Amino acid sequence: MQEVVILEKVYGDRSGFLKLDKKLKALLGDLEVEWKLSAVKKNWVKVSLKGEDEEISANVVREEFGEVPYKLSAVEEGETYRGRFIDLGKVGYGAYVDVGIFTPRPKDALLPLRYLKGVFGETPVRQMIRTFGWVDNLPVEVTVTDVEFGAREVEVAFSDAQLRRIKGWMNDGHDKLFIAGTISENVEKALIKTGHGRDVKRIEELGLMETLLVLKRGTQAPGIIKEIGPHLKGTVIGAVKFRG
Repeated sequence: MQEVVILEKVYGDRSGFLKLDKKLKALLGDLEVEWKLSAVKKNWVKVSLKGEDEEISANVVREEFGEVPYKLSAVEEGETYRGRFIDLGKVGYGAYVDVGIFTPRPKDALLPLRYLKGVFGETPVRQMIRTFGWVDNLPVEVTVTDVEFGAREVEVAFSDAQLRRIKGWMNDGHDKLFIAGTISENVEKALIKTGHGRDVKRIEELGLMETLLVLKRGTQAPGIIKEIGPHLKGTVIGAVKFRG
């Protein structure tokens, strides 16, 4: 048996399991292997593989989806990791990112306040979160700046690519919605059902259960949230709003 904890989480309406299963069928269909999906600590997804080709299959899965570091000792300064915002707004001294550290005990990485202020200016964290539309589970790419193995602390900064992405989201004049907790197909269904498909310029899959909607100019995020929200039970929606 081979087990891989991939860089995806399933939570909210749990629709991600079906979608992931389909992706694995397409990926591993020709191999002698069976798989099982389960959620482990903090909703990370574990793929358990069994069969003649389990080793090859595990490598294919790692290649396609990435793998969490598991151990604090595997986390290296200067390396880049894909993680998720977690417990946003619960503390005032920064924002936490879960990169998948499980041992010696689960540990989230900190984007410290001094770093956030250095990049985005003198704004309180909670206000920053609101302005940027950040929501728990939003995928972000971070670079490790400091690991204290004794104190078991990890500090991170946004990767250059992630910073460019955030600044792009904030500067293009389009309202945006970040929707976490369902697959993008369900978001599309809600848009069609409410007749708001025409108000969306672009739909981007940020992760298995995280979708970015870029709205057409002049379309305002709060109005769309009010319309599609009731059709997306179990989701959390964040908005980037421009005053036009």
